Amino acid sequence: MKRNLLVLSLFVSGAVLAAGALKVKAQFGPPSPERQAAMAKQKALEEATPQLKFTEDVLPLSIPDHTIGESEGVSINSKGHLFVYSRTGKGGSSRGGTAAELFEFDQNNKFVKMWGPDNYAASFAHSVRNDKYDNVWMVDEGSGMIVKFDPNGIVRMTLGRKTEAIDYMERYIERGEKVTERYPVGTMGTFNRETDIAWDAQDNMYVSDGYGNSRVVKISKDGVWQKAVGTHGNGENQFSTPHGIATDAAGNVYVADRGNFRIQVYDSDLNFKKSIGGVAAPWTVQVTPKYIYSGDGTGKIYRLDHEGKLLGWIQTGMGMGQTGCIIHELYAVNDNELIRGSCSEWDVTKITFK
Repeated sequence: MKRNLLVLSLFVSGAVLAAGALKVKAQFGPPSPERQAAMAKQKALEEATPQLKFTEDVLPLSIPDHTIGESEGVSINSKGHLFVYSRTGKGGSSRGGTAAELFEFDQNNKFVKMWGPDNYAASFAHSVRNDKYDNVWMVDEGSGMIVKFDPNGIVRMTLGRKTEAIDYMERYIERGEKVTERYPVGTMGTFNRETDIAWDAQDNMYVSDGYGNSRVVKISKDGVWQKAVGTHGNGENQFSTPHGIATDAAGNVYVADRGNFRIQVYDSDLNFKKSIGGVAAPWTVQVTPKYIYSGDGTGKIYRLDHEGKLLGWIQTGMGMGQTGCIIHELYAVNDNELIRGSCSEWDVTKITFK
């Protein structure tokens, strides 16, 4: 029995590795005709749109006995304190129980503390956000969980549920089940590699979900799941890696539909309103009183008005030897100042428009 399990384990592992190789080939191979067309259209748009003037400052962040790794999530609370959710940890940076750490820095970039050290949901960092009450929300792609900490660091809510390693082994090794479809529809109450969170004026939550599921979820302020919209694809109410989410004062919900090269806009009940293009592949989106900001993995940031018209763009993150994942998440301090988290460059920068 043990030998059969070992053979089956090796077979499953080989299948997973093969699938991973195909995924890597698809991701880094020649772009599809659709992507080539989108890239050509984007290039022409950028050539016809002014580049904005800006300064870019790398923040001098250091943590005793720790290293900021891939700075996936960035956010600032009402006191001006910076929160960074990083793919790092003494257990290694692969997907596991200690591959994510959440750091707080004061307004002078001095380290304050680590939030939720060694907690069960800190597996593979993706986003961190602060709500208007200074609660801290940790969005972890690897565990499929979102954890709410109050300003004192006490856990007040957990959304989603981490898949147990023993369940995976029992399902795919002992029972020999096949891997499920690549893009499931998703169920209420659980995420599948969710990516970001935002709130409306009534404190309802909106979650982009994500890499496995292809949808947006609305959850009430007390944690009751209200509605889910989206399947995988490129049509209306379809997504291809919804990678970021934001709201505005009018209750509109903006979803960074990265794989479809667009931002999709919904009302507060998740009814589709419009689609915005011209932002390359949006990894992250933020809305200020005057602008919409979208960041592409190449390091480009696009400024749009609230109607979706492209006003200008900038190129950030040069000189670090990287070409992709330069921008992972943006936080808008105000109309003219952004904080940029980067996975490939292992830093946090302040972007100031002149």
